[in-house]
Amino acid sequence: MKNSNLPVAIIGAGPIGLATAVHLLKSHQKFILFEAKKNVGANILTWSHVKLFSPWQYNIDKEAEKLLIKNGIKIPNKKEVPLGKQLVDAYLKPLSEIVEIKQNLHLNTEVLSIGRKGLDKMKNANRENVPFSIKVNENNHFKIYEAKAIIDASGTWQNPNPVGSGGVFAVGEKENKHHFFYGMPDVSNKLIAKYANKTVLVVGGGHSAIGTVLALSNIQEKHPKTQIHWLLRKKNVSEVYGGQEADGFKSRGQLGIRIEKLVNSGNIEIHTPVFINEFKKHNKKLIVRGYKNGQEFVLKNIDKVISNTGTRPDFSFLREIRFDADASIECVTELATLIDPNIHSCGTVRPHGEAELRQKEKDFYIVGMKSYGRAPTFLMATGYEQVRSIVAYINGDFEAAKDIQLVLPETGVCSTNIEAEICCSNETSSKEEINCCTIDKPTKQVSSCCDKIETNKMNSKKTSCC
Repeated sequence: MKNSNLPVAIIGAGPIGLATAVHLLKSHQKFILFEAKKNVGANILTWSHVKLFSPWQYNIDKEAEKLLIKNGIKIPNKKEVPLGKQLVDAYLKPLSEIVEIKQNLHLNTEVLSIGRKGLDKMKNANRENVPFSIKVNENNHFKIYEAKAIIDASGTWQNPNPVGSGGVFAVGEKENKHHFFYGMPDVSNKLIAKYANKTVLVVGGGHSAIGTVLALSNIQEKHPKTQIHWLLRKKNVSEVYGGQEADGFKSRGQLGIRIEKLVNSGNIEIHTPVFINEFKKHNKKLIVRGYKNGQEFVLKNIDKVISNTGTRPDFSFLREIRFDADASIECVTELATLIDPNIHSCGTVRPHGEAELRQKEKDFYIVGMKSYGRAPTFLMATGYEQVRSIVAYINGDFEAAKDIQLVLPETGVCSTNIEAEICCSNETSSKEEINCCTIDKPTKQVSSCCDKIETNKMNSKKTSCC
């Protein structure tokens, strides 16, 4: 293989990036690991106070665990559910300090661009044999590195979506940015004074928004003048309650139970479905304008806005790489039918690896949360299996790359939708044979509703699909 003496470059020192380094280390492959911030797990540290849904057993890569044990580092109790800070302190940081990892880790190194050495995107001649060129800002110094392969595990958390409807910033959103927080602020501890006895607007309909609203309700109990407005684009707030007792992750199920109880208490104002177009300052507070059910919507006297509207990938430094991303989800193209929220909302996804993640640019891969684009259902265990498969392929072990094994817990709920109904009605004579809303058992995961129907035909059994 040409360029065989060059390292594999990994972008991002989060859980998936570090796991990639471990798998490359195990297979005696050279690697370099770039992290834009001063610490590993930097994105996680921005929500260090938040408890994960998944227990440790789903958060530690198997090969990373072996390496930690080999170096005398204690593994956390697999049944416990860690905080974000614990994930970094007890797992990522110790892993990054193992000598073989540390000597190849470049912290405070922002990747500016990636391309083929001396070639732009348009050039074909001998392209696959030309090394990758990685231009970086490393501790305020410009440097260029070369690599034989690129694995982009840079994530999406650092790129929050706007609050404005349609995926674009609302009028006045940027101008009044000091009123906004994008992410999950530590409202119960460090930032309590910023939100206590204020009128706070939370925007979003996912688990982050639920966690934020619940944290604000704790402040409200001690500071009764605190007013909480929760704005969602969903038709009904009940859509966020999830699987509750049926959820495979108890922590996630408890969120649904707690938020339903809080909504029923009447202590927070729910606005749904609302789409925001404008923020305007008046007397040091914000006026929110948009529309609800086709009518004008106005909300006045807002002190603070917390945005939990999701995240999106940053492709800016990949301008000279030939890669594909789904036009709607911005995920790796082959994953779109597996994770598209328009088709299903399941947290379980058919196991996938190198073959699905392969790009037009040979030896370039997007993995981890970034491979999911804007879809919110990524789990670390999925990313660990992705990079295991890719490294096996780089090593030439094509059978191991194909042998994908992944078991994920059930969410306990899956949303019905037009696409799934069409899929089912086109493939079977009776819709009653197919339950397109029931989540499948982890060992029976398939790529789509229609794939499951094909399995159903062969097995002559009733089926469910997400």
